[in-house]
Amino acid sequence: MKLEGNKSKNVLLLLVEASIALVVALACTLSSSYECYAQMSAGGVIKADDDKWISVGMGIKAQFTAAENQAANGQAYSKDFSIVDALIYINGRITKSLGFEFNTECFNCSVGGGGSSFGGNSSIGLIDAIGKFELNQYLNLWVGRMLVTGERTEMNGPFFHGVFDTFKMPLPPADFSSNFGPGGAGLFNRDNGATFWGRIDPPVGYLQYAVAVMSGLRSSAAFGPNQTGSLLYAGRLTYNFLNPEVNPGYYTSGSYFGAAGDILAIAVGGSYQKDGAGSFEHRSDFASLSADLLFEKLFGNNADKGVFTYFFEWKRHWADYNDAAFAAPPGDCFCIFRGHAYTTYGMYLFPQEVWIGRFQPYGRYTFVHADSSTNRSEVEAGVNYVISGFAARISAYWQYGDLETVNKLNYAPGLVLGDKFSAFRVGLQYQF
Repeated sequence: MKLEGNKSKNVLLLLVEASIALVVALACTLSSSYECYAQMSAGGVIKADDDKWISVGMGIKAQFTAAENQAANGQAYSKDFSIVDALIYINGRITKSLGFEFNTECFNCSVGGGGSSFGGNSSIGLIDAIGKFELNQYLNLWVGRMLVTGERTEMNGPFFHGVFDTFKMPLPPADFSSNFGPGGAGLFNRDNGATFWGRIDPPVGYLQYAVAVMSGLRSSAAFGPNQTGSLLYAGRLTYNFLNPEVNPGYYTSGSYFGAAGDILAIAVGGSYQKDGAGSFEHRSDFASLSADLLFEKLFGNNADKGVFTYFFEWKRHWADYNDAAFAAPPGDCFCIFRGHAYTTYGMYLFPQEVWIGRFQPYGRYTFVHADSSTNRSEVEAGVNYVISGFAARISAYWQYGDLETVNKLNYAPGLVLGDKFSAFRVGLQYQF
C-alpha cells in the first residue's frame, strides 16, 4: 500500500509539472503573439520590385518531456526541457522565374544541458541551399541541397506535420546518416541533387509529380558498398480528388486546418540506388516504396468550421545485404532498415475559439516490422492547441510503446530488448 501511495504521489507530481510546463507555454504564446502578428503584417520581406525580393523567417520547436523510468536511477520519471528544432529561413526571387532558398538548422540541440553538451555539441548548419527554376505549373526544376521526394511524413518537415512528434517510422537513407560524404547519404532527409516537379490538371482532380536524381549513399575506396558511385533516383505521384494542395514546390503538409477546403489525396513514392546498402563485403541494392492518404473534411455552415483530418502512411524498404554486414568495422556498413512500417492518426479541430486558439484532440498509432529484428509499436493520444495554424501551436500528448527503448535506428538481426514505457510531453511550435 505504501508503494502504491508513493506511485500515486509521483504521478500527481508529474501531472502538476506537466501542467506548469503547459501554462508557461501558453503564457509565452499570449505575451508574444501580438508582436509576432505585427511582424507578419510587415511581411518580413525586402523588395526591390515585384519580381525581386528576399525574405527572412524562423522556426522553433521546444519540448518538455516526462518519461517513465528514464531518470538517472532507472525508476523515477525523467523531467527535461529541450530544443527540438531551431531553423532560420531565407527565401528570395531574382526574376519572376528564378528563385532561391537557404535554410539552417540547429544540430544536436535536443541533447539538453550540462557542460559541453549544451554549447559544444549544438551548432547551426546548412540543410537547404536551392536554386529554383520555376517556369510554369507543369515543369519546374530545383537544384542544390534539398528534401528528397517520396514520403509525405519526411516532406512535411518538422513544422508541417499534423502532430508535434513527427518522425516515428524507420528513416530513409538521407535521414539515416549524418554525413553527406563517404559513408553517408544525407542529413534530415536532405541530399544534393536535382528535382523536377509540377502539376497536371486532368478533367477530374489534380495530379502532382516530383522526380529527383540525388547523390545518395557515398562510399570511399575499399570501404562501404557503393564502389561504382551510383546515384539515388526518387519520385512521387499525388492525386488530389477534391481540392488541390497548395504548398511551396513539391513540399507537403499533414493538415491544412480547413484552409484548403475538403482534401482527399492519395500518393505513392519510391527510391532506388544500386549498391545503396550493406558493407564493402556484403553489399546490396536499396529500394523503397511508400503510400499515403490524407483526408480532410470540413463540417458546419459558419465561417469557423470544424475540421476532421485523417492520415495514413505505409512504407517498405528492401535491402538484401547479408546479416554478416552488421559485424563490419564501424562506418563500413550502411545497415539501413529492412521491412515495413505504418503510422496513422485522426484528429478533429473544434470550430469554437477558446482564448486565442482552437483545440484539436487526436489519436495516433505507429507499427514497425523489421525483417530480421524485433517488432516495435507506439500508441499516442493528445491535443493540439492551434493558435495560428503551423505558425503557432502548442501540443500536449501521452505516448506508450517501445519505439524509443528498442531504438528506432537499431535493426540488427535477432531479439532487441526494450521495455514499453509511458511518456508525457508538452511541445511549443513557433514560425514566422
